[in-house]
Amino acid sequence: MQRSTIRVWFLVHKWTSIVCTAFLLMLCITGLPLIFHDEIDTLTEGTPQFGMPGVGSSGEAPGLKPLDEMLAKALAARPGEVPVFMAFDNDQPSMTITTAPQPDSPAEDMTIQNFDRSTGRAHGETADDGVMHFLLQLHTDMFLGLPGMLFLGLMGLLFVVAIVSGVVLYAPFMKKLDFGTLRTSRSTRLKWLDYHNLLGIVALAWMTVVGATGVINALATPIFQYWQITELAAMTRAYAGKGAVPPEKYGSIDKAMAAARAEIPGNNPQFIAFPGGAFSSKHHYAVFFQGDTPLTERLLTSALIDAETGEFTDARPMPWYTKALALSQPLHFGDYGGLPLKLLWAVLTLFTMIVLGSGLYLWLGKRRSGTDALVREVESGGDLVPAE
Repeated sequence: MQRSTIRVWFLVHKWTSIVCTAFLLMLCITGLPLIFHDEIDTLTEGTPQFGMPGVGSSGEAPGLKPLDEMLAKALAARPGEVPVFMAFDNDQPSMTITTAPQPDSPAEDMTIQNFDRSTGRAHGETADDGVMHFLLQLHTDMFLGLPGMLFLGLMGLLFVVAIVSGVVLYAPFMKKLDFGTLRTSRSTRLKWLDYHNLLGIVALAWMTVVGATGVINALATPIFQYWQITELAAMTRAYAGKGAVPPEKYGSIDKAMAAARAEIPGNNPQFIAFPGGAFSSKHHYAVFFQGDTPLTERLLTSALIDAETGEFTDARPMPWYTKALALSQPLHFGDYGGLPLKLLWAVLTLFTMIVLGSGLYLWLGKRRSGTDALVREVESGGDLVPAE
């Protein structure tokens, strides 16, 4: 590789890393406990006990309370509010019902109630406070909403570019060295340069995956907005120009679920979106079904049911861009393989923090050096690093 090419890649690596490092360190620090959010929630909040099996792909398990009855309980507990979501757990008869003052109210105005469908009992509300909620908001959007999400998505994109440029520079740097060389007896700077390169190349694939999935996750709101104005609009074209169905005219949820199951047999219902929200039209219950395998349970198919008449309107699998989002969300936090994968994710997060911290140390230590000197450092495999 010519020196001019190395120089360009070095400058790309330097400035993309400098811009995103502080934010990436924040994301690593907040992301580390979020990897274990399920385990932490179980330890701090306990696990509610339910009396019967959940809802299977073949239909409603016997003895479960009707959805209409559960919705009535939720609305009675929150007078003056309207339903927004109804979500299910297909392994046990637990469910959540989300209400808000308006169908399109912001998330901070929504209330999530937990219920046991086998008994009809309420298990309280999901609290949007505490340390884990704070960390999740900081990790997701820094409490800035969509602008914060998009900004962190940009930082993730810069991180991916920094990774690619680092790999390009790794080849000329290591051409005179054996893989894994750690020159701990030389200068402090050279030792940390070797740690930086080794841990970076070991965690390369993981950092790329987490960085790329983080960028996709940051685009969740625009992705669903695009789905709403394209796919959802096409599915409800016959309703264009009609007024919204008011909550007092909503029909039976049980009838809507039966109609949706008849059109999409063999799948499990994940959640229902009520009219007026981001996941449905102003006229429909949108029933989202998941598959029954570890992979397809992340991929959703939506069925639209007229909220007033209970008649089936249309059903379509979610498009490729929403599938990419659905697959990236659990991959970002290591939610695919249980506790062993989460432990691996945690170790690799620590590796990444060391890579970021050592990169910051190396830049601060040589920030007054000219670019040509640093390029020669890459060409020499660090042999031109001065003793410290």
